[in-house]
Amino acid sequence: MKILGFIIQKEFKQIFRNKGMLPIIFIMPVVQLIILSNAATFDIKNIKFSYIDNDHTSLSRALIERFDASTYFNIVSDFPSEKMANAAMSQGDVDVILEIPHYFERDLQKEKHISLSVTINAIDGSAAGVENVYINQIIQNFNKNIKADLIQTEDKQSNPVNIITLPSFWYNKTLNYKTYMVPGILVLLVTMITLFLSGMNIVREKEIGTLEQINVTPIKKSQFIIGKLFPFWIIGLALLTIGLVIAKLIFNVPIVGSYLLLYVYTSVYILVILGIGLFISNFTETQQQAMFISWFFMVIFILMSGLFTPIDSMPKWAQTITDFNPIKYFVEVMRMVMLKGAQLQDILPQLLKTFLFAFIMNGLAVWNYKKTI
Repeated sequence: MKILGFIIQKEFKQIFRNKGMLPIIFIMPVVQLIILSNAATFDIKNIKFSYIDNDHTSLSRALIERFDASTYFNIVSDFPSEKMANAAMSQGDVDVILEIPHYFERDLQKEKHISLSVTINAIDGSAAGVENVYINQIIQNFNKNIKADLIQTEDKQSNPVNIITLPSFWYNKTLNYKTYMVPGILVLLVTMITLFLSGMNIVREKEIGTLEQINVTPIKKSQFIIGKLFPFWIIGLALLTIGLVIAKLIFNVPIVGSYLLLYVYTSVYILVILGIGLFISNFTETQQQAMFISWFFMVIFILMSGLFTPIDSMPKWAQTITDFNPIKYFVEVMRMVMLKGAQLQDILPQLLKTFLFAFIMNGLAVWNYKKTI
């Protein structure tokens, strides 16, 4: 234990002696968490809206005013013809074109139905889908009000029957997207920092030649590996603590679950990441190689973790692959515990799988590590 203590002490001194490493460990994650949590959102705002009003009646103007009053749309222009509107969309000046046909008000009052033409720039398919939902909501609400007015006009004695829905939003009452994204971004930062640091740490020993000197000492393989990785395990938990403080104080993310449960699961999860970092370092000779390989796996893990894209929306073969992605389980646990108040029995399947991953990855890494005495 004394030898292990000396190795851990030496690693901490080496980490804090490197002045360029400290900002990467502590300042960069804070900045990234604040920036990414504000930038990473599926809310589509400032949609460049234009229209072609062929009717020029009070009803057509009322419909346009509905879009103007929305916080999602910015009316940038109106066009006298479809040709000019399409040209503007081709140049990227507008995102949505609403065309109101001739005799819009007359046909709506007589025929009780009318068709509107909506053209959406769908280069970004997901954004176009969200924009279409916004447009349909505005038109449907406008349509309900028009129907009520028409019924009251035809029969002053009768009252229209209105069905009112009262939605109840669980776990995110304000529908704040940051509440959903902050736990996921925190997972991303804890994973990236611990993986990159652990992967490059041993490789750095190779580059400067100190690893060969350590290999010929009586230090046991287990002592060396634990001593090298333990500081980064502590740093990972420290990053989690900083992230939780920022989530609560800056983003006001509700943390309704157990802090102890978060730390217990994170302690096991970091072992998985440290094992992956050690495994990568066994097959690389330079820090640049370790960085590239770590980033290659990180991109795959992140995109298939459910952080940005729902796993249920992926193809079946992709959903099967995500079962072997440890980041997926960490994202699930963070959101379950922080937002839903999940207990140990709720996250037990994820905890057991993560523990299995930790055992396998560290076992492979230790087995592949070569030490000569």
